[in-house]
Amino acid sequence: MGRTYIVEETVGQYLSNINLQGKDFVSGLLIGQCSSQKDYVILATRTPPKEEQNENLKHQQKAKLGNLDEEWTTEHANQVSRMLPGGLLVLGVFIITTLEMGNDCQNALRRLIFAMEKSLNKRRLWNFTEEEISERVTLHICSSTKKIVCRTYDIRDPKSSAKPADWKYQNGLSTSWLPLECTVHVNIHIPLSTTSVSYTLEKNTKNGLVRWAKQIENGVYLINGQVKDEDCDLLEGQKKSSRGNVQAASHSFDVKVLTQLLLNSDHRSTATVQICSGSVNLKGAVKCRAYVHSNKPKVKDAVQAMKRDILNTVADRCEMLFEDLLLNEIPEKKSEKEFHILPHRVFVPIPGSTVMLCDYKFGDESAEEMRDHFIEMLDHMIQIEDLEIAEEINTACVSYSMNTEASLDNTDDEQPKQPIKTAVIMKIQQNIGVIAAVAVAVFAAGISFHYFSD
Repeated sequence: MGRTYIVEETVGQYLSNINLQGKDFVSGLLIGQCSSQKDYVILATRTPPKEEQNENLKHQQKAKLGNLDEEWTTEHANQVSRMLPGGLLVLGVFIITTLEMGNDCQNALRRLIFAMEKSLNKRRLWNFTEEEISERVTLHICSSTKKIVCRTYDIRDPKSSAKPADWKYQNGLSTSWLPLECTVHVNIHIPLSTTSVSYTLEKNTKNGLVRWAKQIENGVYLINGQVKDEDCDLLEGQKKSSRGNVQAASHSFDVKVLTQLLLNSDHRSTATVQICSGSVNLKGAVKCRAYVHSNKPKVKDAVQAMKRDILNTVADRCEMLFEDLLLNEIPEKKSEKEFHILPHRVFVPIPGSTVMLCDYKFGDESAEEMRDHFIEMLDHMIQIEDLEIAEEINTACVSYSMNTEASLDNTDDEQPKQPIKTAVIMKIQQNIGVIAAVAVAVFAAGISFHYFSD
């Protein structure tokens, strides 16, 4: 028996309203959440066409599914994945074709699903666990007969064959989600060794974030001030309605993160000396949000969703900054200090749903630009007044210092001239000298924890 996909009815309406407009096929993404028993699909969004594809459409007599632009669709998946809070994933792809093209679509969908997952996996600071569902869905719809073919592929097995799956619509699915919120105080110090000085700043930062990610993965998570067993029901003790259901909209879970500072007696380390040419510091606060379906969620599901949102939002902001610098070809300055503002997080609700998606806004972007980007990426209308600014404009910035006399000991005291109230500050300081990084094993009965959140 294959997987079962429970799909919001509005997704079915959206797919049925897609008009091929003279094209032989239209493809897009399916967004939702996996669980051990079944998967949930709450949103579908078609991949926007390339401009040149629009211009050349009238000259194309017959498109071939073999020409399906995997790179373009994969890039769309990358962009959309940034807009998903913890707990939500790009679950797969859909394609709507003419009757004549129907027999050719499965091979194209298979290539697309593996190319997309490979690209998404490169960007993540986390890995799927062995227990998690590794199947991704492909949906083929014939535009004339409306026949649906739903199949899955195991992304862990490149040689896996298609398995049949059930596609079932359900009304009100999008209102059955439990939100979790967390403010995480980030303080990441990344030394830049002389051996890595030839690497790009982006690569050095990513390497440092990978080490920080282990702290987040191994942290202790308090839900509404309590540490709960991971196998416990998240809704244990919550009041239910007469029908036995918990109303998702009335429950919001506050999450706090405790990270281990000291090694316990089972660990042992030796002092090391590292020659460094500078350092990167990320410091400040970020707003995190995750969602789990209200159908018997476990504590471990909620914690995992929050962990991944923490990791995703920090990594995505850094990645977007480097992309922006490259796109705008900002030259390297020779001044002692240089600051770059990192984007801050903006949330927007899915129409008719309790789930909110997100995007990231640079200081010079207008609300109209944010709205247009949401519409382009998600193909759903939103209103400017629906945009929820989760953080202040100066949420994050990069400071770059060429002061060779500065030491790493006082980097925390350096602030941009413009005050930052809630900031993730990435300080990049080039310091020529030798930095001794000493790690000493601590033998203690207890474990010290540091609050990373309010």
